[in-house]
Amino acid sequence: MPQFLMNRKHADGSYTGSKAMEKSGYCGGSFDGIYYPSDDDDDEMVDIAGATLDFSSDDVPPLSSGPHDEYSGGGRAGSMNGHGPGKLVDPLDDPLPGVGTYEDFNTIDWVREKSKDRDRHREITNNRKQSTLALLISLSDAFSGWLLMLLVGLMAGALAGGIDITAHWLTDMKEGVCLAGFWFNHEHCCWTSNETTFLERDRCPQWQSWAELITGTSEGAFAYIVNYLMYLLWALFFSFLAVTLVRAFAPYACGSGIPEIKTILSGFIIRGYLGKWTLIVKTITLVLAVSSGLSLGKEGPLVHVACCCANILCHLFTKYRKNEAKRREVLSAAAAVGVSVAFGAPIGGVLFSLEEVSYYFPLKTLWRSFFAALVAAFTLRSINPFGNSRLVLFYVEFHAPWHLVELAPFILLGIFGGLWGALFIKANIAWCRIRKTTRLGQYSVIEVLVVTAVTALVAFPNSYTRMSGAELISELFNDCSLLDSSQLCGYKQPNTTSETGAGNSLADRPAGDGVYTALWQLALALIFKMLITVITFGMKVPSGLFIPSMAVGAIAGRLLGVGMEQLAYYNHDWFIFRGWCSPGADCITPGLYAMVGAAACLGGVTRMTVSLVVIMFELTGGLEYIVPLMAATMTSKWVADAFGREGIYEAHIRLNGYPFLEPKEEFEHSSLAVDVMRPRRSDPALVTLTQEGMTVGEVEVLVENTHFSGFPVVVSQDSPRLVGFVLRRDLLISIDNARKRQEGVVSASQVFFSEHTPHHAADAPPPLRLRGIMDLSPFTVTDHTPMDITVDIFRKLGLRQCLVTHNGKLLGIITKKDILKHMAQMANRDPDSILFN
Repeated sequence: MPQFLMNRKHADGSYTGSKAMEKSGYCGGSFDGIYYPSDDDDDEMVDIAGATLDFSSDDVPPLSSGPHDEYSGGGRAGSMNGHGPGKLVDPLDDPLPGVGTYEDFNTIDWVREKSKDRDRHREITNNRKQSTLALLISLSDAFSGWLLMLLVGLMAGALAGGIDITAHWLTDMKEGVCLAGFWFNHEHCCWTSNETTFLERDRCPQWQSWAELITGTSEGAFAYIVNYLMYLLWALFFSFLAVTLVRAFAPYACGSGIPEIKTILSGFIIRGYLGKWTLIVKTITLVLAVSSGLSLGKEGPLVHVACCCANILCHLFTKYRKNEAKRREVLSAAAAVGVSVAFGAPIGGVLFSLEEVSYYFPLKTLWRSFFAALVAAFTLRSINPFGNSRLVLFYVEFHAPWHLVELAPFILLGIFGGLWGALFIKANIAWCRIRKTTRLGQYSVIEVLVVTAVTALVAFPNSYTRMSGAELISELFNDCSLLDSSQLCGYKQPNTTSETGAGNSLADRPAGDGVYTALWQLALALIFKMLITVITFGMKVPSGLFIPSMAVGAIAGRLLGVGMEQLAYYNHDWFIFRGWCSPGADCITPGLYAMVGAAACLGGVTRMTVSLVVIMFELTGGLEYIVPLMAATMTSKWVADAFGREGIYEAHIRLNGYPFLEPKEEFEHSSLAVDVMRPRRSDPALVTLTQEGMTVGEVEVLVENTHFSGFPVVVSQDSPRLVGFVLRRDLLISIDNARKRQEGVVSASQVFFSEHTPHHAADAPPPLRLRGIMDLSPFTVTDHTPMDITVDIFRKLGLRQCLVTHNGKLLGIITKKDILKHMAQMANRDPDSILFN
């Protein structure tokens, strides 16, 4: 039989919903528990079920329910009482609450949603000339989208500012506390101190390490051990608090969120994923996870946070609350807002939403995304979370130009980024699969604590791994000047004043002991970051991938940059340096290499191109480095694509079995629609309804004994010419309402989908007309339609199912799940890995 079930129905009549998904252990466990509960899941059930709220009825109500519903209140009561025994109830004339809405883990019908919105807009436009009130309603409807974007930008910008400030404070708390006020971080504590020195500008009497507070001294082995121990304890406390809050209150708050956002934007419904509890818990636990020192970033989760803000604010506006397609336009703009506040790159955020996340991105959404990203960036700039009038911690400005010869090392960094990206994806997916298929997924709290302990123990001795990811990137991007006391700037001082470069930059200088020490520490930090990030991403805490990937690339780039700098200094007479790198000139900028390496590694992991280059040049404030960034990013993508075309987010979508048709993936097989449709030759006949001749009882028995989410309607069983398509949910709601509202409707009542009421005997029970819930124009293809065309139809129209006909007669049905299973089979993957439809 055709497998186009949207929600599996169990033997007891209940549907699989968000609770079951939560019980399965959303980020760390296996999804198999959703459909096939086992005894192994008891621990997860006890841990989560007692504290999780009912998202499906609270955070994201169905579109046609709630206090603002036009069917609620007196109108609904009146319609129930207004039908006499002989009056037919037609859902087309008298809409029923719940008809046209979707169950959890369903795919929306894009065509129906867009059609509903066009009808609504047409009605408002036609009425605007009738009265002043109608004109005001029309104006408010047109303005509501921009107002919503304003609110989303303000809310997301404020939350991002709060997250940045709090995470900075808690990160510093692992090393000490400010005596002038415990709420000050290290930098703000020493801001006004007059007792700081040039070499130790971060040391001031107001800020004391834990060793100074406990033992009274900051020197010696015992003080080092005390600081080490306090660093470890604070890290464990923060991570334990984060994973406990996620498990207890919002299992959907774990992970990056971008794979799920992509799936939701493609039309899939995951109730509660963008709800208010998820927003609250993710905001709190994101701060804790970043502060714990784990190898993760806050940039990806900020996209999830911004989309939660947008989804919650959508409920203030009727046209977004009641239309899933319109809501997804707002969520696309919110994804742009998330990147805008994460990197301080509003244009890059819009391009990120367009290139990486969005499924449907009309021109109107582009404008609104731009406006929302602008508002969010302005809000964050007003809060000024880093105290440097910049939107990010690692904003830099380079002064020395790059030379054509340097394209070779830039391309080399691109190759490294592509290899690292491909290796990371394979290793991380393998580790996540182990987590999902073994008992490791049941011990998510222990896993987080063990990884945190290992991270803290290894990270503390090395200053470059002890600092936060953003601080590390800021250090690596930095262009050394005379005022820098960093180890990375520990060059031997020039003997003469002639060895100074132009402007604020310094001439290339020989490396000193500080530089060599820093290079060894960075090499160790590179190995550590590459290994620990693989097992950190995907744990049951909010975890972004942008900062760890950029850190790996920035370390590799800085190492290569210093190497090139020293090569040019000692060999300026080589033919590759001759003519542009004379003695005393500022030839090589190691910080630029770090930036190019960061872009290359992030591009290799995510396969971003245009948006990544724009984000990186918005970070540097200069346009002249676009060519190196473009060269490294494209090289990274080409190299990574040679090992597999999936980015990390697409790989996690496939790992979780989401019904997502990747727009970038080509369908290269010569299959026909008849090869993919259900039923197959060995399957039972297709279950259909007839437009006349069936009773209410027969329809109810058919629905009860099958698990399909919809049924084709044909003229008769002998003449299977297609009439339309009716959804299971709409059918059940309509029959249930008819039994309550229309007197005389019993199991023997005739059900008909035809336009005219058939003749029935005077003593027969009144018939039930259900033409109003039927889709009279379902999408159809012939049995010889090539599958590449069928897949394009599904992608571009956002279809849930498509009926297959031969000479006008119904043969079968193709659903999105059938296509995904067929594509998995053609790629020699397990077709049963597609869990949802």
